[in-house]
Amino acid sequence: MPVLTDAASGVQVSASLEQQELFPIREVARLTGVNPVTLRAWERRHGLIVPTRTESGHRLYSMTDIERVRSILGWIERGVAVSKIGTILARSAPLQPLAHLIPNDLVQADYAQWQQQVQAAVSAFDEIQLERIYGQIFSTYSQAVVFQDILMPVWKQLLHRQDRFGGSSEWLFFDGFLRDRVLQRLLLNRGTDPRRVIVGALAGQCRELELLVASLFLGVGQAGVRVLNIGQLLDELPLVCERIRPEALVLFSNHLPAADLPRRLNRLAMSLECRLLLAGDASDLAEEELAGSSIGCLGHDGDVMCQRLKQFLAGNLDT
Repeated sequence: MPVLTDAASGVQVSASLEQQELFPIREVARLTGVNPVTLRAWERRHGLIVPTRTESGHRLYSMTDIERVRSILGWIERGVAVSKIGTILARSAPLQPLAHLIPNDLVQADYAQWQQQVQAAVSAFDEIQLERIYGQIFSTYSQAVVFQDILMPVWKQLLHRQDRFGGSSEWLFFDGFLRDRVLQRLLLNRGTDPRRVIVGALAGQCRELELLVASLFLGVGQAGVRVLNIGQLLDELPLVCERIRPEALVLFSNHLPAADLPRRLNRLAMSLECRLLLAGDASDLAEEELAGSSIGCLGHDGDVMCQRLKQFLAGNLDT
């Protein structure tokens, strides 16, 4: 089998890296654009990455590690200091309800196997096979785990690989597949009165699928969730809420909050007769600035968002 040699370490690694799911530092640098010096600094100074070590001490990175590197890059691009990213990542770590029964490395390995199957079906543009895998994953895991820990990481990975030939087509295929399935689930969950909670995106702050998945999480156990189209004007939300009369308006954002966001949200809240809540990554980042205001922060983890929404609507959780 052909091998590659890491110029810095002399470690020989199989050319079929993606199948082995272990990557030397030079390959991680190529895939992410982050140089090895920076990767080592993130590990040593900030503890942001913990790669596997060989017996000789060389670093090997899993696909989970690579997605974490991309997540770190995303936060840096949004203006978050590296020293603060560790706290954000720790706070946003997915819940593992069976962690006391199944070692985390086995759970992650199972996630990775499903992700490999999904990626293979997407690469072949095989919707029938993708539908079969999608159903099998749902028969194994909860809705939050399926989207948050298995499918959306693949979606994000494909999103970041659109610069390679065929990458854009693969992402569009998978994005369309997931949007259709999430919309189906949202319709099934709407119930007879899909007006209790309406969910919208702050302009330019997320992609449609991210908004739909967040709405799916928020709709668990609720009388109904209605999703506003991407591009909804913030200034016209009071009119929308006046007509629909929801109990809560949830605004979703995955971007670093603008400096004037708390002021804008507080002004919006004063013009609403329903509760105003913020969800997504921006919720975690703006929580301190919004403390003491009438605006509730739901976070971005699927189970946590749903739980906090229920508590806010029941009046059991204050801002």
